[in-house]
Amino acid sequence: MGCKITKMPLVAVSVCVLVVMVMHLQGLEAQQQPIVKGLSWKYYESSCPKLESIIRKQMEKVIKKDVGLAAALLRLHFHDCFVQGCEGSVLLDGSASGPVDSEKAAPPNLSLRGFDVIEDLRRRVHKQCGAGSVSCSDITAIVARDAVVLTGGPEYSVPLGRRDGFTFATRNSTLANLPPPFVPTDTLLSTLGARNFDAMALSGAAHTLGVAHCSSFGQRLYPTQDTTLDKTFANTLKGVCPTQNTNATAFLDLRSPNVFDNKYFVDLMNKQGVLTSDQDLYTDKRTRDIVKNFAVNQTLFFEKFVDVMVKMSQMEVLTGTQGEIRNTCNKRNSNDLVISNVAEDNMDKVESF
Repeated sequence: MGCKITKMPLVAVSVCVLVVMVMHLQGLEAQQQPIVKGLSWKYYESSCPKLESIIRKQMEKVIKKDVGLAAALLRLHFHDCFVQGCEGSVLLDGSASGPVDSEKAAPPNLSLRGFDVIEDLRRRVHKQCGAGSVSCSDITAIVARDAVVLTGGPEYSVPLGRRDGFTFATRNSTLANLPPPFVPTDTLLSTLGARNFDAMALSGAAHTLGVAHCSSFGQRLYPTQDTTLDKTFANTLKGVCPTQNTNATAFLDLRSPNVFDNKYFVDLMNKQGVLTSDQDLYTDKRTRDIVKNFAVNQTLFFEKFVDVMVKMSQMEVLTGTQGEIRNTCNKRNSNDLVISNVAEDNMDKVESF
């Protein structure tokens, strides 16, 4: 695969995000994550048995038409989970207290896309299984998994049974929980510690897909070049970004930008990580060996990725009467909360710890 850098129009702004993965350093096998009380591997087995096939069939068409949406939809899931938990607040239009306090309008979320894909899938699923049958947050989690699988990544099961949240996150909360792309490993480690990942070590960033905007890495080029950046690669990036704020983008994974694989870690070993937060994973002695292990062992990377995805997808989930199943993903239902009887019946099948 050639080392290609591309310019893209404004509508295709950065579809990358710092997606931090953490995992145990002991052993090579990924550990099966426990299921949060209220979720189940077979939550919709009776009420919507074709749920995942409906989503997969349509996702195949979506990714075939625009492979860039794979990164966007994976990113959407991360942005949802790291702010208020995996409860679909990032899908909501509006704000907590006014236009300037909007979760969607917070800087980390301005370039999110794929909302229309989630809503289209919600319509298809509800048409097949009934209104109020499946939450938007569950659909978002399944879509993220399918985005990975359909670009060459590992297949895995998604625990289901989430409810959609009633409230927006504030702008400040969004900023506090989504670190910018130029933070060092120290900051990432402390951020993860606050997220109850303190028993684990930083192992990588899910940037094997997607692109970065010049403004996200221009400080590594101007006014002086970052010494951790390969000189030839830096010159290539300068061709894309003649100034720090040029409206253009570069692939995050130089070698296989549209394939979910381990080549991103190979990039880091060659000083070709686009973002400061990426390259610092190899520069920092605490995480360098993890980068090396993933660069030479894709199976290991996939195992650990699945482990952390299942763990992350259960962050602060809402279940039962804690939330609702939205009739439209971008707005909450009426104040008279209506959760379908079919969905409530699923509580009988819930698997807990």
